[in-house]
Amino acid sequence: MDNQPYNPLHGITLKTIVETLVDFYGFEALGQHININCFTNDPSIKSSLKFLRKTPWAREKVEQFYIKNLNKFPK
Repeated sequence: MDNQPYNPLHGITLKTIVETLVDFYGFEALGQHININCFTNDPSIKSSLKFLRKTPWAREKVEQFYIKNLNKFPK
């Protein structure tokens, strides 16, 4: 039985979220939308994931931005 029938992030890894956002927006535009250092100062997927995994408030911002923009991403 599925415990999260309408969780849009269910089954989606943080890595997938960050890669999707970076592919779509690029780090520069992403840093303008979500002003956190992991996207604005010498960004990389690896360093962003490391930061987001240990910083709940930043991860929440990224996840909410991803959900808000889900309809823009190619399937």
